[in-house]
Amino acid sequence: MYDLNGKVCVVTGAGSGIGRRIAERYALAGGKVVVADLNEEGAQETVRHLNVDDAMAVRMDVTDEDSVNGAVGRVIERFGRIDVLVSNAGIQIVHAIQDFSFAEWKKLLSVHLDGAFLTSKAVIPHMYEQGGGSIVFMGSVHSKEASPLKSAYVTAKHGLLGLAREIATEGGEHGVRANVICPGFVKTPLVEKQIPEQARDLGISEKQVVEEVMLGGTVDKEFTRPGDVAEVALMFATFPSNALTGQSLVVSHGWYMN
Repeated sequence: MYDLNGKVCVVTGAGSGIGRRIAERYALAGGKVVVADLNEEGAQETVRHLNVDDAMAVRMDVTDEDSVNGAVGRVIERFGRIDVLVSNAGIQIVHAIQDFSFAEWKKLLSVHLDGAFLTSKAVIPHMYEQGGGSIVFMGSVHSKEASPLKSAYVTAKHGLLGLAREIATEGGEHGVRANVICPGFVKTPLVEKQIPEQARDLGISEKQVVEEVMLGGTVDKEFTRPGDVAEVALMFATFPSNALTGQSLVVSHGWYMN
């Protein structure tokens, strides 16, 4: 069930972090991987790291419709189809609500929500035409919970659940599935950057941020690994029917149990 069998898989934000690990896992499972990232150099580095023939790097700004459509067009030109989309590109900005500028609020929501919408909108016609596909959104435990200083992030990640359910509802008759991965804290550069920021804004030590804020709700005080997230991404990509669609799966060392 976990063999991609040459399926064409577009992974956004795959120039580093979780996206890169998903790209690696998809390539190992026999997928033709498209590494999409705003940082074209990072995307090219991921492709070199994959060291397979059927991999392609594209520069994509997920907040810009022309950029998204242009990149998807280049993928279609090369491979003729798109079977899997992983909308993974994301940023983090932390402030108390009263200190959150509207510009930063809009920037974060644009990357997470507009990016998921625009990339889905671009690939769905191709998936409908070919008779199926899988869309995977990178949510978070913050799709289910809230934490201090993360109003924009929590709002965006909650929104992805609604978008996935809508795509699942509209896409069902066309064989298009949509699901959401909800990781806990994964020790990527994005998370490491938050540690001193939250220590400053919360007035606690960095050790307390890690042990109490980030990992305090887990069963074993462990960060989630990128490889754990990649395995779930593979499962969502390869599931054989509409039985699994419109769902979310939390990968968080027990931080959130549903």
